Amino acid sequence: MKIVILSRKPSLYSTRRLKEAGEKRGHDMQVIDYLRCYMNITAHNPQVIYRGQPIKDVDAIIPRIGASQTFYGTAVVRQFEMMGVFSANSSIAISRSRDKLRCLQLLSRKGIGLPVTGFAHATKDVTGLISAVGGPPLVVKLLEGTQGIGVVLADTQKAAESVIEAFRGLDANILVQEFIKEAEGSDLRCFVVGDRVVAAMKRIAPRGDFRANLHRGGRMEKVNLSPEERTVGLRSAKELGLRVAGADLLRSKHGPVVIEVNSSPGLHGIETISEVDVADRIIEYVERRAKAHKPKRVEG
Repeated sequence: MKIVILSRKPSLYSTRRLKEAGEKRGHDMQVIDYLRCYMNITAHNPQVIYRGQPIKDVDAIIPRIGASQTFYGTAVVRQFEMMGVFSANSSIAISRSRDKLRCLQLLSRKGIGLPVTGFAHATKDVTGLISAVGGPPLVVKLLEGTQGIGVVLADTQKAAESVIEAFRGLDANILVQEFIKEAEGSDLRCFVVGDRVVAAMKRIAPRGDFRANLHRGGRMEKVNLSPEERTVGLRSAKELGLRVAGADLLRSKHGPVVIEVNSSPGLHGIETISEVDVADRIIEYVERRAKAHKPKRVEG
């Protein structure tokens, strides 16, 4: 099979591992920078063009779209879908996961556990917003933030008001969430491929921080997920339409709650700590689904 990995850099660990795993299984693997693609949006003959040449005879794509390039990246994925190519994650599922508010709204509709969350843009009723999520301590998040950037813990009413008013001054959309103290600065990454959680790890925040992102200096440990945690991780990916996803959970006194679902989860940490060949699991899933794929009408 001919499988294209849409990634900015072939040297990235996740991209390199996917390419190696695909070649090991006998596939023609190509890495293409999606930002250097352009599209011919023509009736009956849609094309994706790269370095002046139409990309042809592709059986499947694996999108690795950066958060800051979601709009253009999903446009490229959608164009491949218009060409009848199977995508490990659909363009609409990627878009859902990148819109934090939309993601939480979709999950809440299905009754999946979430931290109590408020959303605002330029509300003057700061006190009411804080009260709606149970008061301090609480977490204030920029809607467009990634990898723990734009996430602030406010311990007191005054601190919460100051942070919210500061973000208001930036004309930013914000999420305000209850602080899950019992999580003790750790979260769980459930790596979903198809209809299974194939690997998991526990991420622990560095001393003095509450954000467990590995990009923020967090460390990782092996973890055994409970059946409920596996179910919540799998359901959260499924409800967004993601076939390959990293579902991040907190262990709260009310059970597991979802804080984020990542459509381009990194492989380095999860493969290292779990000792699972996650890249191979992804390629195996893609080849199986691509063979059975029947092109459908793609929603906008």
